[in-house]
Amino acid sequence: MDIDRAEPHWPQVAAEIRRRIGSGTYRAGERLPGTVALAAEFDVSQSTASRALASLRPEGLVYVVSGRGYFVSEAAG
Repeated sequence: MDIDRAEPHWPQVAAEIRRRIGSGTYRAGERLPGTVALAAEFDVSQSTASRALASLRPEGLVYVVSGRGYFVSEAAG
């Protein structure tokens, strides 16, 4: 996925993660890639990747385990 540099980056990254969860690329209970990996994949900052992941929490798509990272919610699968 190419980021549209004219638009805010974090919603685009969040949309791609959301799409991957919906398509089954990331399955329920699976640990998501960390912010360093996501930042490298999408060529964005770590804070952008973190904001994208955090934005999916209120939707119930992901949850965080302190010290371990973000995981796909069972409800999302």
